[in-house]
Amino acid sequence: MNKHEKINYVEFPAKDIQATKQFFSQIFGWSFEDFGPDYAAFSGQGVDGGFYTSELKSSTANGAALVVFYSQSLEATQAKIEAAGGVIVMPIFAFPGGRRFQFTEPSGNEFAVWSDK
Repeated sequence: MNKHEKINYVEFPAKDIQATKQFFSQIFGWSFEDFGPDYAAFSGQGVDGGFYTSELKSSTANGAALVVFYSQSLEATQAKIEAAGGVIVMPIFAFPGGRRFQFTEPSGNEFAVWSDK
C-alpha cells in the first residue's frame, strides 16, 4: 500500500543486471519483472525497487545511502553471499544493539546485513 510521504521505491545502478538479478534471487529469493533490457524491478522485499543499467555503483565511499538487510543468522547469510560471488568489504563487527557486515554484489553496489542475535 502506498503511504503518503513515506519511502516507496528505491533504484540502484547495475553494470550487469543479469548477474545482479541472479545474485539477489539466489541469496534472498527475490523475483524480478523486466521492463526492457535496461531495467529490472523487484517487489515484496520491505520496499519495492529496481536496477537500471549504469556503469555507476552505490557505495558508502562515494556518499551513497547504505541499504541494510536483517538476518536471524548473520554467519549463514554471509556464507550464502560469499558462495554467490558477493564480496565482503567490511567483516562482521559489533555495535550497540547487534552485529553487522557489509558486502558488494556483482555490479559493485554496497549493502549491509545486521543481526541482533
